[in-house]
Amino acid sequence: MKLFECQMCGQALYFENTRCERCHHRLGYIASEQWLAALEQSADEAPLWHIGGQPNRQFRFCENAEQKACNWLIHADATERFCAACRHNHLIPDLALGQNLKHWRLMELAKHRLFYTLMELNLPLVTRVEDPKEGLGFNFLEDTDANKKIFTGHTDGMITINIAEADDAERERRRNTMHEPYRTLLGHFRHEIGHWYWDRLVRDAPAHHAFSIVFGDESPDYGEALKRHYKDGAPTDWRQRYVSAYATSHPWEDFAETFAHYLHIVDTLETASEFGIVVHPRHLTHAEQLSTDIDFEPQFAKTVNALIDAWLPLTFAVNSLNRSMGQADFYPFVLSPTVVDKLGFIHDLVHGRIGYEAPTQEPMLQDRRPPADNAS
Repeated sequence: MKLFECQMCGQALYFENTRCERCHHRLGYIASEQWLAALEQSADEAPLWHIGGQPNRQFRFCENAEQKACNWLIHADATERFCAACRHNHLIPDLALGQNLKHWRLMELAKHRLFYTLMELNLPLVTRVEDPKEGLGFNFLEDTDANKKIFTGHTDGMITINIAEADDAERERRRNTMHEPYRTLLGHFRHEIGHWYWDRLVRDAPAHHAFSIVFGDESPDYGEALKRHYKDGAPTDWRQRYVSAYATSHPWEDFAETFAHYLHIVDTLETASEFGIVVHPRHLTHAEQLSTDIDFEPQFAKTVNALIDAWLPLTFAVNSLNRSMGQADFYPFVLSPTVVDKLGFIHDLVHGRIGYEAPTQEPMLQDRRPPADNAS
């Protein structure tokens, strides 16, 4: 993600900020411009705000701003009530009950970060209004019956997430129960949206043949594949071919897991680039293998190699910093050459460069994995 600053006073801002701590201007995000702008209220129209110093540029806040769940703006003359991210919501929990409001706000923070990257990559975002059958929608639901649990998942464009995932203790419990090295709200969104993009960009598209070569045949029964995975677990050699153990369960899950990791990589590298991060280890014989100068815009990288060549040194450095703080690894995964090929498929797919020619099955770069104890 890019860095933001208040145009009125120069204060550095986070994407989620709603008010500048230095000059106290209210802040609103203009998605079409990737701009977190300082605002002034338009005196003639109470609901309207204008860009600070630009009274002719008027906006309204998304209706979810009233619940402190969104800071995105809508052009004053637009007919929509909700912003480009919130208009995909289908069901939200009863905000008057328990911790639902708090948890839903956390859900929205993660979802808006997801949409930032999707819009930056210029990926299609079709609402349920535009496509009632398979348009993108979100259900944020809570367990109301002890015998009927809400499961996170995707069906025909509708993504359902149990808001219990927004509770840190509950999410950690589930992470340990399911033997996962990494489980976050943002990770859930990035994984589930991968299923939707498989339907939109692969299922009935020319890219399907190339998908089958890289990820395998998806025709075996999905439900049975999941049952077998939860019963028997992943193959012992899964790290050589998959980004996670869960990715081994079925080609659809392999695609979704790889898609999520691609979004992790692009967004994090953009943040590192904005900070001008350079990694160059000292006192190592082969320091060049873990060196990088992240001075490019990852969303415009021509090949996945440019991303991976920066990602591996960055994650090794940040993993080492986390360990110095007594924390778990920032990125507890190993990217084998086969996984990098799969990431290359995702990269070419989202950039519209795949679908008519099958990608090579040769590894695209040599194995430059960090030390083995980084594996999940």
